[in-house]
Amino acid sequence: MRERLTNWAGNIVFGAQRLHRPGSVDELRETLAGTSRARVLGSGHSFNRLADTDGDLISLAGLPRMVEIGPDRTTVRADGGIRYGELATRLAAEGLALHNMASLPHISVAGAVATATHGSGVRHGNLATAVSGLEIVRADGAVAQLTRADPDFAGAVVHLGALGVITALTLDVVEAFELRQYVYENLSAEALDEHLDEILSAGYSVSLFTRWTGTGIDQVWLKRAEPLTGDLFGATEADGPRHPVPGMPALNCTEQGGVPGPWHTRLPHFRMEFTPSSGEELQSEWHVPRSSGRDALAAVAALRERVSAVLQVCEVRTIAADDLWLSPNHERDSLALHFTWIADTDAVLPVVAEVEKAIAPLGARPHWGKVFSTDPAELRAAYPRFGDFAELAGRFDPAGKFRNQWLESLLGA
Repeated sequence: MRERLTNWAGNIVFGAQRLHRPGSVDELRETLAGTSRARVLGSGHSFNRLADTDGDLISLAGLPRMVEIGPDRTTVRADGGIRYGELATRLAAEGLALHNMASLPHISVAGAVATATHGSGVRHGNLATAVSGLEIVRADGAVAQLTRADPDFAGAVVHLGALGVITALTLDVVEAFELRQYVYENLSAEALDEHLDEILSAGYSVSLFTRWTGTGIDQVWLKRAEPLTGDLFGATEADGPRHPVPGMPALNCTEQGGVPGPWHTRLPHFRMEFTPSSGEELQSEWHVPRSSGRDALAAVAALRERVSAVLQVCEVRTIAADDLWLSPNHERDSLALHFTWIADTDAVLPVVAEVEKAIAPLGARPHWGKVFSTDPAELRAAYPRFGDFAELAGRFDPAGKFRNQWLESLLGA
């Protein structure tokens, strides 16, 4: 009886016949030689069938850990199976840092890069923008090395697993830094509308949390180097630690209250030593041009009753523009609306469709690894370089070994 494999949330049961955990690149190449269909499974923190396959799933968690600091200390080369928490700890020990991190330090670096997962900050690109080099094992076992000097590079970074297996990445790093984290509560709708840009720019990283049960923002999570006193446009500092989801234990969250600490203990919302529970949520996220941020918030507010009925919490963040072909932030500064839904697919999907319809006129692009129902033709039209990406995928994997039904629908094949 084959192993029953699910994603992190348990809403997807993979159709794979086997799961492989190669312990070396040579073992990986042997695995690829023995299968006609394969997909790579990162930490499983995707909520759709992006990583699914009817062939073989491959986990890179068994590859030897590799953290090699470049001679000029501006880059690090890491293996394709490493997770952000482990990489960040190793970098911090060397006095170095990544420019940004996602809310969860438990996700794999390669998986986050492949889907343009992001942190927050008006001046900070998504996590994939830190990539300066890729090592890709192609379907035929050949190893391709790409750098920013290659014309295909901007198309290969956010690749959705369509090009091959990422066995190593080179990332930009900076000198280590400290941040303070503050949580403010009860930001009024009036203050949000009048000062939205100032609020989103008030820290190195800023997140707004709302349950859409009222007209304002429940919590503002603000991460910055400088101390902050007083209120925040009328919002008051929390009188103790908070979790973004009311009722959840705050001890799982990174330290708050303005206490300075290393970058990797403040940028994520959750502690590295805390293992998130699974099977208790679904997630969706859409990116709109930052200039349309107020309109996007108003569009969701008009659906407040429908959204709040199936919502745990919604997070609003900003991401800087980039040139990566399949990045939701391609050529535009973005505002992202992230929805953590209840774990009820039948109840959530109709609301997802309503939200998509409401924000589609604003040019919304969904996060590749979340729950969405946007028509593939609309997705292709949302990315100016999509045709170039489809051509690139055809060159790297002409036989379609890394294709699945999800990708074939997207690529129009």
